[in-house]
Amino acid sequence: MSTVRAQIEIDAPVQRVWDTVMDPSCLKDWVTIHKSVKNVSDHPLRRGSTMDQVLHIRGVSFSVNWTLTHISSPQRAEWEGQGPAHSVARIRYELSGDGDGPTTFGYTNEFMPPGGRLGNVASRFIVGATSEREANNSLARLKALVERKA
Repeated sequence: MSTVRAQIEIDAPVQRVWDTVMDPSCLKDWVTIHKSVKNVSDHPLRRGSTMDQVLHIRGVSFSVNWTLTHISSPQRAEWEGQGPAHSVARIRYELSGDGDGPTTFGYTNEFMPPGGRLGNVASRFIVGATSEREANNSLARLKALVERKA
């Protein structure tokens, strides 16, 4: 399993950050590896909501079927994704701060490739530092997007 953690402070109220990250139509505006999203089951999202997302990294596009497994508005959300070849990902958003801002946004991505230990080694070789770099770039884009909405 590989884990990526990133955090950023956003000069905006917690609710504005929450509304942005929990709106699947906004993913294109801040997630650097996002290509498309479809089949969003609920508006607004709730525990058990699902969506299908296409991501693109290192020249390869792939689909992930996400399920919202935990939601505690506006502080925490957890998604579990089923990807190609039985890979599994878990993403956690954690928001903190007073109601008016700034807001600290924490992002954690845990990825379990297929193939056990061999899959883990291959994943580190293929993806390398890309995941951490893309997470930090995505959070920088999120910060710019939410702060522009002020």
